[in-house]
Amino acid sequence: MQSELRMKMLDAFTKSGDEFVSGQHLADVLNCSRTAVWKHIEELRKEGFILEAVKRKGYRIIKAPDHIGVDEIRFGLQTDKLGKNIHYEESVGSTQKIASRLVLEGAPEGTIVIAEEQVAGRGRMDRSWHSPKYTGIWMSVILRPNIPPQKAPQLTLITAVAVVQAMEEAGLHPAIKWPNDILLNGKKATGILTELQADADRIQAVIIGIGINVNQKREDYPEELQSIATSMSIEAGKQLDRAQILQHVLYHLEKLYLLYLDKGFQPIKLLWESYAITIGKKITARSISETIHGKALGITEDGVLLIEDESGKQHHIYSADIEL
Repeated sequence: MQSELRMKMLDAFTKSGDEFVSGQHLADVLNCSRTAVWKHIEELRKEGFILEAVKRKGYRIIKAPDHIGVDEIRFGLQTDKLGKNIHYEESVGSTQKIASRLVLEGAPEGTIVIAEEQVAGRGRMDRSWHSPKYTGIWMSVILRPNIPPQKAPQLTLITAVAVVQAMEEAGLHPAIKWPNDILLNGKKATGILTELQADADRIQAVIIGIGINVNQKREDYPEELQSIATSMSIEAGKQLDRAQILQHVLYHLEKLYLLYLDKGFQPIKLLWESYAITIGKKITARSISETIHGKALGITEDGVLLIEDESGKQHHIYSADIEL
């Protein structure tokens, strides 16, 4: 009940933007007394929210704390479904594992799992992912699309475009390296891991793991990563609001996801290719079974990378490490 009232209060502040919200309006929204409203306001202050109170005008939130807990995500969230159900943990092994359990328990579409720290974060091909505390966005999103299981990899590319668009709103110029790396000035800043729970002909859920390096400093990285990894803060030259970036990612992901369900993959494909750093370039694709050198032509309707080798033969790349 307490969390439901808090959600209603933060939704009211979100809808008001920079305008004041009267105590009476909050009392009506929460269906409680003005005294109870004041108590809720004080609880927000204790959690680090900075609020302004003006007689006869009411309250407004000036600044949210630099955490990415439930309240910080809800205040300012502009989605209809994504992020409306939040599972928050201070520290976890992996948000993907928690999301997998929540799927089996019937978690609704749009549920997100968010943590301030992952101690066993995973990337593609079961590689470890460096996820230090209070620096990045470590999140898993549960989707339940009515699409054939073989189309699930397309959701990785949709997510990549959403992250890029959120980074652009922060004034950065990201690029995508197929299939799921977001680069800033040629260094990796984001990884995306998509896992599928499905029957033979029907998807039960797609769990999208998103790891975004936001406020790490250069010295936060192990020495072996400093030449290949970066953060949004390093490239922007300033500290960034992690909760706001997370909200922007969810906003763009929901918008693109609904476009995809309505219009199919073609409009997403065009967007993805416009951000791709590999298209038209000579690349090397290394998989477990072979290494292919050639020119990246683009992606297919299924999100598969097309490479043309020196003999003119085209190769369909489903999973590989790409080197420019």
